[in-house]
Amino acid sequence: MTSIIHTTGLTKTYGSNGAAVHALRGIDMEVSRGEFLALIGPSGSGKSTLMAILGCLDQPTQGTYALEGQRVEGLSGRELAQIRNEKIGFVFQQYNLLPKASVVRNVELPMLYAGVPRKERRQRALALLEKVGIPEKAKVLPAALSGGQRQRVAVARALANRPALLLADEPTGALDSKTGHEVLELFAELHRQGNTIIIVTHDLSIASMAGRQVEIHDGLIKLSEAA
Repeated sequence: MTSIIHTTGLTKTYGSNGAAVHALRGIDMEVSRGEFLALIGPSGSGKSTLMAILGCLDQPTQGTYALEGQRVEGLSGRELAQIRNEKIGFVFQQYNLLPKASVVRNVELPMLYAGVPRKERRQRALALLEKVGIPEKAKVLPAALSGGQRQRVAVARALANRPALLLADEPTGALDSKTGHEVLELFAELHRQGNTIIIVTHDLSIASMAGRQVEIHDGLIKLSEAA
């Protein structure tokens, strides 16, 4: 398998001198295309910081990061925004849907920023809602949906620009166990369809659904193993 992510010696330090916090202390990591990986570790371990760097939401203090062979550390804010829009889909614990826009328009939003023509945006958005199992909800507002349905909309939106990488940060944290399991089954199905997925979680039962687990403690990879 070809590598989609390759990092060498990633560090992240907040503050300076006596007040410095070393969130990452040297991360060497490789993720293959089509892999389903879980980042695990206790609160404060550095996993969310690593996720932010992998998602081009933050920059490392030192080290290198290549996404699909493109070095991204040191790029400008505009260049990073372009990579986020074109290559990365995000799913967060809090769904971050626009409350006054219909479900289908929420899914269309990343395509609007990417300049996809209106007709194609609508066709792709409706196909994605079919893919995540809620095509009948296209015209309703997010307030009319359950938590699990809102997260399905968030997943559809994350897939809108056909990203190379799907990042999910505690995507079931706001859901009850039954609904959370349904959303995780959706991720598993997306992986079977060939999507590359990295999920951040502190829940080992969730992590066990991934093909590989990478455990982070005190800013270092402690363990990387197949589930």
